[in-house]
Amino acid sequence: MAAAATARIVSVAGSSTVASSSCLLLKAPFALKHGRNALSFNNGRRLSKRLFSCNAIYNPQVQIKHEGQPETLDYRVFFEDTSGKKISPWHDIPLHLGDGVFNFVAEIPKESSAKMEVATDEPYTPIKQDTKKGKLRYYPYNINWNYGLLPQTWEDPSLANSEVDGAFGDNDPVDVVEIGETRRKIGEILKVKPLAALAMIDEGELDWKIVAISLDDPRASLVNDVDDVEKHFPGTLTAIRDWFRDYKIPDGKPANKFGLGNKAANKEYALKVITETNESWAKLVKRSIPAGELSLA
Repeated sequence: MAAAATARIVSVAGSSTVASSSCLLLKAPFALKHGRNALSFNNGRRLSKRLFSCNAIYNPQVQIKHEGQPETLDYRVFFEDTSGKKISPWHDIPLHLGDGVFNFVAEIPKESSAKMEVATDEPYTPIKQDTKKGKLRYYPYNINWNYGLLPQTWEDPSLANSEVDGAFGDNDPVDVVEIGETRRKIGEILKVKPLAALAMIDEGELDWKIVAISLDDPRASLVNDVDDVEKHFPGTLTAIRDWFRDYKIPDGKPANKFGLGNKAANKEYALKVITETNESWAKLVKRSIPAGELSLA
């Protein structure tokens, strides 16, 4: 299974740009030579079974393919590598880019209301519009930030978080709220740095919201932790919390709750969440944990 996970990383390697840093679950050295797809694994020695990322990776080069018409039940956004082979935005896009930077896959552009999400139970986990009772789902009002996921993360529904009221994971990848000024496209992959974490509890399930900013945003250099967000994006953390707390109320449902004192945790805590959920994802794709209806393709 380690070989399969490694192959996933290689399958999206396309750019000659290299980012170097330690990645999670790395038990053995991983060397990267310069040049397109020039990978050297441990001088030919066998890698540890726990290798699910690498010391240095190429930035992924993927193509987006739209099938069907937007805002229909058949609409899907697939991801393909440079050879045209379908890949999973959840499993095949690398999480780590090094130096505290991560890949983020945009599902919902800011100032839109169609509830788009990765279809975790479909092959290659394309992005689709969520449904309920056969009808397309929309938020009651526009979301004010770009929204999406961190690839190669998973909130384990069998794991209770003692720091957040014993809530169990929601069985999805970790959500990201990207606060930059640019409206992103569905399926766009951004390099982001985490700034804070909100522990939303949705009907008893833990549903982390990592607050992040794209590195290409004009104010990205100004913000590196939760206090910087308050300084340079005043009121944003409260607005994010309140938006996610209240968005179900118009449908007659109770407000969502938040753990950790109802406040945003700092960057260090956000990185802890990413680490733990990446480890959970690794166990999932190793099949150490039952996948249920989740697609691992």
